Amino acid sequence: MSGRKTDTRGGEQNRGDPSISLPFPPRRSLILSESSMPRRSVRVAVIGAGAAGLVAARELRREGHSPVVFERADAVGGVWVYDDAGGGSEQRPSSSCLYASLRTNLPRESMGFLDFPFHAAGDGDARRFPGHEEVRRYLEDFARRFDLLGLVRLQTEVVRVTREAAGASESWRVSYHTRTKLERREAEEEVFDAVVVCSGHYREPRFADDIAGIDAWPGKQLHSNSYRVPEPFQNQVVVVIGCGPSGTDIARDIAGVAKEVHLTNRSAPAATCDRLPLPGHDNLWLHFHSMVDRAEEDGTVVFQDGSRVKADVIMHCTGYKYSFTFLSEDSTISVDDNRVGPLYKHVFPPQLAPRLSFIGLPHKVAPFPLFELQSNWVAGVLSGRIELPSEEEMTQDVTAFYSELSARGWPRRYTHSMQSHEFEYEDWLAGQCRRERVTEWRKELFAAALRINTLGRMGSYRDEWDAGDGGGKLDQLLAQANREFARYSCPATPPP
Repeated sequence: MSGRKTDTRGGEQNRGDPSISLPFPPRRSLILSESSMPRRSVRVAVIGAGAAGLVAARELRREGHSPVVFERADAVGGVWVYDDAGGGSEQRPSSSCLYASLRTNLPRESMGFLDFPFHAAGDGDARRFPGHEEVRRYLEDFARRFDLLGLVRLQTEVVRVTREAAGASESWRVSYHTRTKLERREAEEEVFDAVVVCSGHYREPRFADDIAGIDAWPGKQLHSNSYRVPEPFQNQVVVVIGCGPSGTDIARDIAGVAKEVHLTNRSAPAATCDRLPLPGHDNLWLHFHSMVDRAEEDGTVVFQDGSRVKADVIMHCTGYKYSFTFLSEDSTISVDDNRVGPLYKHVFPPQLAPRLSFIGLPHKVAPFPLFELQSNWVAGVLSGRIELPSEEEMTQDVTAFYSELSARGWPRRYTHSMQSHEFEYEDWLAGQCRRERVTEWRKELFAAALRINTLGRMGSYRDEWDAGDGGGKLDQLLAQANREFARYSCPATPPP
């Protein structure tokens, strides 16, 4: 491959900041004492400048490494950069899957990075569950506050990452294209000591393509990835497959203009069909415990409970597939039914650790704090401050984890789902990094948000919190959050 080839590894050393050491489960990384730390400084390619990529860059530089962040879009923020075109274009690629009305489904207090509170700006969206523009503003503020923008190469898409030998250790050759408004330039290459993948998991839509007759169904099919505004669905009958946050939001959004909206749900307790209690809308139906059974050539959609509707549109709110097309086969990584593996603790492939790592694979989490802890762990391992178990031990741990999931009957596609054990994992990560455990108010606030985010309140739960209807316990949690945030009101000067 033609193009520029560069091998400029190295960087400035940084002693770091040891914190509290706490007991955690077995098979944990070894924390080396200050006197025995063999500090290394390496050059790291970070793929993606969303929330994960930005905090990875900060933690890597704090540890004394030299990160370079590659971002294919023309702005930082990743999935939080709204694109009204729905997917971008060849000239202006986008990672966005946002719709115009999207608001967070977690309160801002529990969303922010651990040491950079998600405060409402004076002229911004002050709601507890803000819109997507506010989250993008927060990430841009984070990047400016810690002087990260100079590390990011915008409109630069990584197309290939391959291993190569470099003396006594392996390194990584990163091939990339830089785009301008007029052209896509010839591929260039650089060599890095390590690669941190922060490209997210909202790039390749997953469709419910196992429905009988779906390919011959004559109506329009869309994925939530391309949904932006409800107006195109005026007076139409829409079937929304998937009852997660995007499915319920989009169903409610479309119900304002559509003739009927039918929302399918696998997990409700009864096999029945009823209207949702949504004020102002009597055209939104929830098919409890009844997925689509088949689609017929006359436009009819038949549900598993026997009910049927003649629809104009099927909207697939069915999630995404992990995809890392830029990784070569020698990366040892595969994606099998949305299980990315083998990975030790969702981060390191045992055979290539620590020179290849992944930040941000877990889902059903409060993402930003988790990204920060994973990034701090990776940075510490790369510097030598933290020592991983042996390749054999990590492989055994991965095998045991997969066996446990299989014994529970847990599908592979849920390998990275952490809804029931996110904070156990985060506390474990904190132990590896010699940091304090995640504070209790964050855990309780997250749990409270999950409790109130029910189908029956999907149109109101966010604003109920803003109105102070969460009760005395909620007020106590928010007070604890604000006391903690006061510690960061005058943050330290960012690194040079």
